[in-house]
Amino acid sequence: MKFSKSRNATRWIIIFASFLIISLILWNTYTFFQIFKNEERLKMEVLAESIKTINRANLETDDIELPRQIISNNKTIPVIVTTQEGTIVNTANIDEDISKNPIKIKSLLSKLKTENSPIIIELSGEFQYLYYGNSTLIKKLKYYPVALLLIIVLFTGLVYNFYRSTKMATQNKLWAGMAKETAHQIGTPLSSLIGWVELLKVENVYKTITIEIERDIERLKTITDRFSKIGSEPKLENRDVVQETQESYDYLQSRFSKQVEFSFKAPNKRITVLMNPTLHGWTIENLVKNAIDAMKGRGKLAVFIEEDGESVKIKVSDTGYGIPKKQFKNVFEPGFTTKKRGWGLGLSLTKRIVEEYHKGTVKVLSSEIGKGTTMQVSFKKSKAIV
Repeated sequence: MKFSKSRNATRWIIIFASFLIISLILWNTYTFFQIFKNEERLKMEVLAESIKTINRANLETDDIELPRQIISNNKTIPVIVTTQEGTIVNTANIDEDISKNPIKIKSLLSKLKTENSPIIIELSGEFQYLYYGNSTLIKKLKYYPVALLLIIVLFTGLVYNFYRSTKMATQNKLWAGMAKETAHQIGTPLSSLIGWVELLKVENVYKTITIEIERDIERLKTITDRFSKIGSEPKLENRDVVQETQESYDYLQSRFSKQVEFSFKAPNKRITVLMNPTLHGWTIENLVKNAIDAMKGRGKLAVFIEEDGESVKIKVSDTGYGIPKKQFKNVFEPGFTTKKRGWGLGLSLTKRIVEEYHKGTVKVLSSEIGKGTTMQVSFKKSKAIV
């Protein structure tokens, strides 16, 4: 408990420190931006004074080399000088195709007016306005915080995905460990039950009783085998999907209430699929039990097997309460359940068995509230080995 609290505190410290560092970087960037903006403003004010100096100077006697040099040294900041009426009298650092195009130059002037306030130049009682834009450096610096934030968002997403994947991997290991331990624990009383059945046979107890007990013991063996396979790669074999599905169906039909009307329809031939029989039986059981729960133990349940080109499809239909369309994908999420009791793992396990182990697909084929649901499992057919 103390370790957990310490780990949570460390996480919050790291999060707070990261937020503080990001804030300092953004503030520092903003400060640099303002400094460069002020420096460029000063440059433009000096340039405006140079224009005034040249305008007032006597070109024959006064030395205007320095003002000219100041004006010519501006090679990065776009400049447009206009009269009070808005007529453009001079430009600098603007592409020729823009400066000679009346529409483009007016559009650029409107843009410069939004970037910086103009500098007023007084010339012989008249006023001119110097409009200037941001230099390339300022533009790059302006978008730097945005780029930084995007990098931070991407980094946060990567960290979150890594943390989530690690957490899921840990949970998977935990579930696999619990499943294997469950299989191990069931094994001990199961061995004892097998011994008791043999004793009942010797005592000539009614044969039908021992047969049913043996069937249930075989079922327990199957359940044990299922749990022992969680967390490990199962062995796949070429099996008749019709026969394997029929066997699971027959067992479930005999164990559920007569208030459920069962029906089974399949092609009268062998259809081979590369599968693990134990896990396939678990898939059918989960789908059938889920359908019966949706009907609250009363209604019609149908299992269909159909061929579709290179694939075979198993459909399980019920007359239960249905699933809203927005929840079609959520039903396969671990922990999702509409029942008051249950862990919500049945369909999640089914999805993993079908898609990860058998390379098939499972989905909610159709559903209508108050009328029922049809689930569909699809497998790719394989060639039977004779």
